[in-house]
Amino acid sequence: MHIVNSIVGFMQEGGFFMYPILLVLALGLAISIERFLYLSSTRSSNIKTWKQILPLIEKGKFGEAMTTAADSSAAVGKILAYGLSRLKSSRQRDAIETAMEEGLMEIVPRLEKRTHYLATFANISTLLGLLGTVTGLIEAFAAVANADPAQKAELLSASISVAMNCTAFGLGAAIPLMLIYSFLQSKTTELVDSLEMVSVKFLNMLQEQAHKDGSTA
Repeated sequence: MHIVNSIVGFMQEGGFFMYPILLVLALGLAISIERFLYLSSTRSSNIKTWKQILPLIEKGKFGEAMTTAADSSAAVGKILAYGLSRLKSSRQRDAIETAMEEGLMEIVPRLEKRTHYLATFANISTLLGLLGTVTGLIEAFAAVANADPAQKAELLSASISVAMNCTAFGLGAAIPLMLIYSFLQSKTTELVDSLEMVSVKFLNMLQEQAHKDGSTA
């Protein structure tokens, strides 16, 4: 209870701008949790789908691979579906690669969706903290203007201490949001890199199979 009372007291002393900062922090944390779960789920589904499609491609069963990729909701399945569908009309590497790049361009925005808000929220919380402190200082100086000279220093120091709570809370909200933003950006980059790697592996496997078919002919 003592900790709860301290937090409530800290919020009340900081003034009105403490609550917008709290709202920004809550929104940022909600987005962070949603993005982390989504990216983790995407990574797991990509691995599972790739393990299902890889043996089919290695055996040259492109029809079955196409069906599996098309039925999958995983990002890697959608990219491979683009490449396999183009394979029906052209065996040229450039044409297949272009089709897969089209699929990747469609998927990347979904991976990056809402993550950029975290950096924005971090900046907003910092600015709200500074605004709250400046507003608090203005009110503090106005309050002590007509106070007894003997009490001015004491009143002013107390008012400044309270006003600084807003900046402290703003920075306290901004720092974790920026750290989470960097972490999610790194996780997103890893996912995009893995999708690009799968695309290259798929193209190389097609090229190897084409050489084998040519040599056996």
